[in-house]
Amino acid sequence: MSINFVSLQMERSLELGNMTRVQEFILLGLSISPETREVLFAVFLTLYLLTLLENALIVFLVCSHTELHKPMYFFLGNLSCLEMCYVSVTMPSLLVGLWTGPYHVPFTACMTQLFFFIILICTECTLLASMACDHYVAICRPLHYPLLMRPQVCLGLAGTSWLGGLLVSVSKTACIAGLSYCGPNVLNHFFCDVSPLLNLSCTHVALTELVDFLSAIVIFCGTLLVSLASYSAIGVAVLRMPSAAARRKDFSTCASHLVVVGIFYSAALFIYCRPSRIRSMDLNKLLSVVYTVATPMCNLVIYCLRNREVHAALLRTLRWT
Repeated sequence: MSINFVSLQMERSLELGNMTRVQEFILLGLSISPETREVLFAVFLTLYLLTLLENALIVFLVCSHTELHKPMYFFLGNLSCLEMCYVSVTMPSLLVGLWTGPYHVPFTACMTQLFFFIILICTECTLLASMACDHYVAICRPLHYPLLMRPQVCLGLAGTSWLGGLLVSVSKTACIAGLSYCGPNVLNHFFCDVSPLLNLSCTHVALTELVDFLSAIVIFCGTLLVSLASYSAIGVAVLRMPSAAARRKDFSTCASHLVVVGIFYSAALFIYCRPSRIRSMDLNKLLSVVYTVATPMCNLVIYCLRNREVHAALLRTLRWT
């Protein structure tokens, strides 16, 4: 009897040991043919470099031109800094996967990537909501704009965005890193994301999924509601404007901003606001490409490149050069 008990304890110890043996993950990347991978590598590398260059240019313009020292451009500068970090967290692993195929990632590196990714995506949600509030105050409360959007308020909104992303990331990453991974260790994704990691865990993930779901509801849905409420109020205010030219201008700006918000939130909410694990990993990867690659490019075109003040600052910089 005692021998059987000892054997049973040894088997359990071995099982527990196996549950913590995974020291690295294998990222499959995009499941495509080698010939297609070469073409996509060139495309995504070009998009990555363009995103870095354009965002760096926006930050330089906002910092070096005093006429851009306004709340709107303060948030644009924050968004550009965030986008440079954002694409630098996910795009290199996508490019490595396209260049080499499936490759190994240490457990610590995977959790580090997840940590920074969650910070940045949560911060982007809050920044987009802050920008929507800024537009609302500028159009609907123009007389109170200097008071409501004074520098202290802008700094507080930006700091809250980054701090909120940090707190959410610490809690979510701690929960996911504390799970046991006993194999297989193959991640069907091009970077370390929440859903693929939960699918590989061999322990009960109900609590982790609950934390993931609740944080997604608070961050994604909360900021989305703020953005929609702001743009709805802007729409009502624009309809009451007597000038047709002013209505067209503000409607064009509002519609463009809503396109970016719609693309980003549609993909992100589908992936993260779900209480259960995602089974269609190919769809997950496709949507991840949308908000990690396409959205940063759209942000630049819509928020900056169509702006006359940014154009003027850019032309002055080119003439000076």
